[in-house]
Amino acid sequence: MREAAFVKQNKEKWIAFEKALNGGINPNPDDLADGYIQLTNDLAYAQTYYAESKTLLYLNSLASQAHQKIYKNKKESSNRIVDFWAYEFPLFFVQYHKTLLVTFLIFALATAIGSISALNDSSFVRLILGDAYVNETLNNIANGDPAAIYKGGSEIGSFLGITINNIRVGFLAFAFGVITSIGTVYILFQNGIMLGAFITFFYTKGVFFEANKQIWLHGTIEISVIVIAGCAGIIMGNSILFPKTYARRVSFMKGAKDGLKVVVSTIPFFIIAGFIEGFITRYTNMPNWLAFLIIGSSAVLIIFYYILYPIYLKKLNDKKLHRITN
Repeated sequence: MREAAFVKQNKEKWIAFEKALNGGINPNPDDLADGYIQLTNDLAYAQTYYAESKTLLYLNSLASQAHQKIYKNKKESSNRIVDFWAYEFPLFFVQYHKTLLVTFLIFALATAIGSISALNDSSFVRLILGDAYVNETLNNIANGDPAAIYKGGSEIGSFLGITINNIRVGFLAFAFGVITSIGTVYILFQNGIMLGAFITFFYTKGVFFEANKQIWLHGTIEISVIVIAGCAGIIMGNSILFPKTYARRVSFMKGAKDGLKVVVSTIPFFIIAGFIEGFITRYTNMPNWLAFLIIGSSAVLIIFYYILYPIYLKKLNDKKLHRITN
C-alpha cells in the first residue's frame, strides 16, 4: 500500500484518537488502551514500509504520548515491586534477546582470548590477576585446596563485600554505555579476559576440575548477570549510535531508561551469587553431586528468568492482544 493511501485510510482514526488523548481532563484508560493497541499496529506497519517518513515520526510521537497518558492513569498495584520482577520486566526484556546474544558472544570471545593468552604466555596470568593472588593460589594448590582463597574472612563480611562489589561491576558495565557501546564492550572484554586467564591458570596447574567445581557455585549466576548488565550498557550505547526514527536525545533517554531497568533486574541475582560465595563456596569438600546441583540450578534459574519466561509471557500476551483486536 502506498503511503498516501495508508494515511488516507487511517487519518480520521488517528485524529480522533489524538483528540481523545488531549481533549479530556481525565480520559478513560481502557478506551485509551484500545486505541493504543490499534495505533501500535499502524506504527509497526509504518516502520516496515515507510521508514524515515513524516508519517512514521507522527505515529511515534502519538504513541509516546498515549503511553505516558495510559500509565499516568493506570491504577498502581499494591505489589508494584513484585509485579515488576514477575511480569513487567520479563515481558519488556524479550525485545532485547538479540542484544543479549550479541553481548554473550562478545564476552565469550574475550574469555577465549584470555584463555589462549594464558596457555601461550605463563606471565599473562600474573599480569591480569596480580602476583599476590597468583602466589596465594599456588600455595593453596600445593596444600591440596586450590579454592581455599574463598574460605577467608567471615561469612557475613564476605557476603556483603562480594555482593556490593558485584553490583558495582554490574552498574559500571551499564554506566560505560554512556560513551556508546564501545565503553561497555571494554568492560566486558576486561572481565572476560580475566575469567579466561583465571580458569586456564587452574588448568595449567592440573586442578581444573577441583577448582571449577567451587568457582562456578557462585560464578554461574555472577558471570551471567555481569553479561546481562553489559547488555544493559549496550542497549544504552546503541541508543546513541542508532537512534532510528527518534531524535538522538529522545533515543538516548529511552535507551538509558530501558538499560536501567535491565541492570536493576540483576540486583537480586547478584545478592544470590554473593550469598553463595560468602556462605557456600567456602565448603570446598562438599560432595560433587551437591556442587553440580547448585551449579545446574543456578544456570536453570538464569536461563528461565531471562530467556524462557519472557518468551512464554510474550506469547501469552500476544494471544490476549489478538483476542482484543479481533
